[in-house]
Amino acid sequence: MPLLIVAIGVILLIALISKFKLNTFVALLIVSFCVALTLGIPMEKVVSTIEAGIGGTLGHIALIFGLGAMLGRLVADAGGAQRIAMTLINKFGETKIEWAVVVSSFIVGIAMFFEVGLVLLIPIVFSIAREMKVSLLSLGIPMLAALLATHSFLPPHPGPTVIAGEYGADIGTVLLYGIIVAIPTVFIAGPIFTRLAKKIVPSAFGKRGSIDSLGDQKVFNLDNTPSFNISLLTAMFPVILMLIATGVKMVFGNAGTNVVFKVIAFVGDPSVAMLISLVIAVYTMGINRNISIKEITRSCSSAAASIGMMLLIIGGGGAFKQVLINGGVGKYIAAIFAGTSMSPILLAWIVAAILRVSLGSATVAAISTAGLVIPMLAQYDANLALVTLATGCGSAIASHVNDAGFWMVKEYFGLTLKETFATWTLLSTITSVVGLIFILALDAIIK
Repeated sequence: MPLLIVAIGVILLIALISKFKLNTFVALLIVSFCVALTLGIPMEKVVSTIEAGIGGTLGHIALIFGLGAMLGRLVADAGGAQRIAMTLINKFGETKIEWAVVVSSFIVGIAMFFEVGLVLLIPIVFSIAREMKVSLLSLGIPMLAALLATHSFLPPHPGPTVIAGEYGADIGTVLLYGIIVAIPTVFIAGPIFTRLAKKIVPSAFGKRGSIDSLGDQKVFNLDNTPSFNISLLTAMFPVILMLIATGVKMVFGNAGTNVVFKVIAFVGDPSVAMLISLVIAVYTMGINRNISIKEITRSCSSAAASIGMMLLIIGGGGAFKQVLINGGVGKYIAAIFAGTSMSPILLAWIVAAILRVSLGSATVAAISTAGLVIPMLAQYDANLALVTLATGCGSAIASHVNDAGFWMVKEYFGLTLKETFATWTLLSTITSVVGLIFILALDAIIK
């Protein structure tokens, strides 16, 4: 019965979002209330359960998510992202242009959320494809692979950040392992898959696409943008701080009363690292370039406003997750798998993949997966960072018509439905499956 109730709840959620076009946050709340009552949670505890789910989820990620959005916007508005992309493209040269797009998109993707990175990089890719007379999609696939991998595997992106908090995984460790998994995954799902896609749907590589829906694009004179080194350091600074803290912890363990190690751990905390990086960005991307504080504040406010609905959706996902836990669904699944040899990494990936295909939203799928998997983790000596990555990895699979990203790719690159399935949907599936393979391999090595 618990699994049947969850299945009906998911079907109701799909219907509310897809059929009735209801706001995702509102739909999640309605389904959470319905499922909570159906699972037998006492009426007087339903509201507190949902509030606890929303508060617990947002309380962990609001700082990281909000500060990350502001940092990305400052780098973008100053032209730092364009400087990074164009410098790398010039250094790689025309013969290795695909790899230049991969590396620059990966760096930009770490600092910026998927949609922001996509909107920012697509005009650059269009311009390069036109100037070099190469296929637009041959550059677009590597860009999309890098943005999708960073979105699925690396904090401060919402999925991995939220899941790490729910599982109690160390975000710095998730970041380190995520980079190790993401790099080879991007190379396979990007440049290597591009060669295969040209054989599967050659017609897609003759399309010119259109970015008219993006409106007028801000054009930067590279001479007036921050230098490559400054732009790169600013975008990567939170990653550097978190990786240093994680490395020190791995080598030396808990430092006890050692003040130096305590300071490193404090500075490497994701929230602190993001705040320090934002302050540095205010200087490097703003004050140092004679940009007024008023304009800097406008960029930060715009970034905060743009993620408002995403925060609500994440909170709604947290409410649904808490209902599943308090309603005993997670324990029911744990009982089913008790004594089995199935890896929790594989289970998390499977559940996230099913929810992703059903719901469309990778973030909602990942958070909902946590509610089903958390009670089971107590039975296993699982690496929580790798379970986090597996959940994010599963939530990336098979983007199709119920995912906004599917339609963005289709329209921007001028593809037919068949061509979008054969390129973007297949790319997201390759990213998910290849990512899982590398996660399982890393798990075997760590053990």
